[in-house]
Amino acid sequence: MTLGNQDRPATGSPSPAGTPTSEPIKAIKLRHPWRIAIAVVLVLLLIWFLIDASQRDAYGWPNVGKYIFDRRISAAALVTLQLTIYSMIIGVVLGLVLAVMRLSPNPVVKSVAWLYLWIFRGTPVYVQLVFWGLFSLIYPKIFLGVPWTDWGVNFDLGFMQNAFIIAIIGLALNEAAYMAEIVRAGLLSVDAGQEEAATALGMSWGQTMVRIVIPQSMRVIIPPTGNEVISMLKTTSLVAAIPLTTDLYGVARDISASTFTPIPLLIVASIWYLLFTSILMVGQYFLEKRFSRGVSARRPDRGEPALATGALPAAGAPDGNDLGGKG
Repeated sequence: MTLGNQDRPATGSPSPAGTPTSEPIKAIKLRHPWRIAIAVVLVLLLIWFLIDASQRDAYGWPNVGKYIFDRRISAAALVTLQLTIYSMIIGVVLGLVLAVMRLSPNPVVKSVAWLYLWIFRGTPVYVQLVFWGLFSLIYPKIFLGVPWTDWGVNFDLGFMQNAFIIAIIGLALNEAAYMAEIVRAGLLSVDAGQEEAATALGMSWGQTMVRIVIPQSMRVIIPPTGNEVISMLKTTSLVAAIPLTTDLYGVARDISASTFTPIPLLIVASIWYLLFTSILMVGQYFLEKRFSRGVSARRPDRGEPALATGALPAAGAPDGNDLGGKG
């Protein structure tokens, strides 16, 4: 006669006469001695490099300490941050518009967005910045009106002679092409059933996007967007193509040209870049943690009680990773 679940002896409890007692298996953590050995070697190599670098006069450590907090360097670091923030804001907004255009059922709108992405992703950003630096020479004014008549409006593009504004426009237009694909991938990652359920509940398209689609897509959008912000911070060093020389790398290069100390000034610029990048990475970590709460909570390695090794579940009962229900 088959015993029911209530008649099965629990693991570790006294068993019937003549049957050995079942005990949970004591798992021993697998050791990795080679990992420790490689880590020790890498740490020793790093210490050796630091000691050797500290003794080389070519690095010019006194000059590094002299210029690390120089006013010109600090002001240039602020310009670099402004370029990064303004360019990313414009790039994200324009990228969102392009992503919606790519998902539009209108073939004309979709083709325009695809053409934009093809041009700005297919040409180097340095070449684009050079072009925008010469844009005011090619088009000093733009006339919008009826062809072959005087009816229209003239737009003076004198503001395009401002190198700072040109740098923001050039960086933002290039960034928008990449942000469009990131946003589009995030929106497509949300199951279509979510939108159908929201519509069934009486939500409008705007409410569905704000309350349902966008919060879930942020889990996919934030990691690559954080990478794009860090990449934009370093891409600002290319604005010399416009030319704009008030950024961090441009000022460090100008100081090194006048003092004949290129290596110390490169180290100074690198330290500032590393500082900003580290802050951005910390912010990205907390944003990812904030928007992935619903997903991380379901992972079995995040504190969920697991079934003891050696214990067998009762017939028909869900295992340690089963949430129950049909299936």
